[in-house]
Amino acid sequence: MSDEILRQLAEVLEQRKQAAPDSSYVASLYSKGLDSILKKIGEEATETVIAAKDGDAGQLVYEMADLWFHSLVLLAHQGLGPDPVLKELERRFGLSGLDEKAARKQK
Repeated sequence: MSDEILRQLAEVLEQRKQAAPDSSYVASLYSKGLDSILKKIGEEATETVIAAKDGDAGQLVYEMADLWFHSLVLLAHQGLGPDPVLKELERRFGLSGLDEKAARKQK
C-alpha cells in the first residue's frame, strides 16, 4: 500500500463536493460547513487519544483511520489535497525535530 490510497480518496472527496447533501455522508458534512468538519475532527482526535490510552492497537488503528479521513475532508473543503501535506512531511524528513521547530521561530 502506498500514498496512492490518499490520492484516490482525495478524488472521491472532491467528487462529493458536487453531490447532494442527502446522497453521502461526506456531502452532508460539506453542506454543514467548516465548523461541522472541525467539530468532527475534534471528536475523532479525542477518540484516537482514548484508544491509545486504552492500549487497544486495533481500536487505535480504526480511530486513526477516522481521524485521517476527516482530515482529508477538511483539506478538500479548503481546496487542498494530500499532496501538499506529503510534500511537507518529505521536506521535514531527515531534519531534527528540534532544528525544524527552531527554523519556524525564525520566520
